Amino acid sequence: MSKLCELKDAVASHVHDGDVIYAAGFTHLIPFAVGHEIIRQGRRDLTLARATPDLLYDQMVAAGCARKIIFSYLGNPGVGSLRIVREAIEKGELEWEEYSHYSMITRLTAGAAGLPFMPMNLTAAPDLEKVNPNFRRVSDPFSGKEVMVVPPLNPDVAVVHVQRADKDGNAQIWGILGEQKEAAFAAKKVILTVEEIVDEAIIRSDPNRTLIPGLIVDAVCHVPYCAHPSYTQGYYDRDNEFYLQWDEVSKTREGVLEWLDAHVYQAKDHTEYWQKLGEATHQRLKVKEKFSTLINYGEF
Repeated sequence: MSKLCELKDAVASHVHDGDVIYAAGFTHLIPFAVGHEIIRQGRRDLTLARATPDLLYDQMVAAGCARKIIFSYLGNPGVGSLRIVREAIEKGELEWEEYSHYSMITRLTAGAAGLPFMPMNLTAAPDLEKVNPNFRRVSDPFSGKEVMVVPPLNPDVAVVHVQRADKDGNAQIWGILGEQKEAAFAAKKVILTVEEIVDEAIIRSDPNRTLIPGLIVDAVCHVPYCAHPSYTQGYYDRDNEFYLQWDEVSKTREGVLEWLDAHVYQAKDHTEYWQKLGEATHQRLKVKEKFSTLINYGEF
């Protein structure tokens, strides 16, 4: 049976108040469209987990969706602070756990493997050990030396954006590979958003590019431009102007709420959101084609 569905239906079916949500994607493939749909549907008391929360979690915190945030590195990349998240933490309005990038991915890896913890060398964020009780030390049974361990992270829902997938959710990614695979395997449910839905034959023609198998995917949603203002390698560029503008918008909570009203609440879906950005933005973010060379898998 096809797993294709509308994004609003995927969120309605799989995202519930109080859930732990992991929005995957490192630098590119950040699933903004899903975060916006969660905002539209008024979800509350969520725990938002993500390496580099980016602007997405600033928006979701401002909209009142979050009770807690789990993160590694917090900021508007290349610009400055995530003002809304930082203010909420400083005022005690938002619970938080901080990790290094490596320890965050280690938690996902443990969750994906079904392990009770995953070890790291003691160089893994010793300062965080002082403030985060999830960093523990145990003895290596082989050498007797101490190692750092962190518990698994098993989100209720992982949201993963990819370049292409078939209707069953067999998904291919290229460009920067972040934690998409680990998050998908660690999560109880997976919502997959896709730039292109392609025939199964295209997926089968290049199997090494398939990082997420359909057997772990619960919903497949065709959402072009899902990652804006981040980018999708080969489809559209990062909107650097947007990141600079957000630094101004987020100087006040009122400014953020006005932006959310205009671009999220008054847009029925991501297609309307994209259209609101205007043709000048669409043209500015276009990328030229640059294809990889052909490879010969051979036929027996």
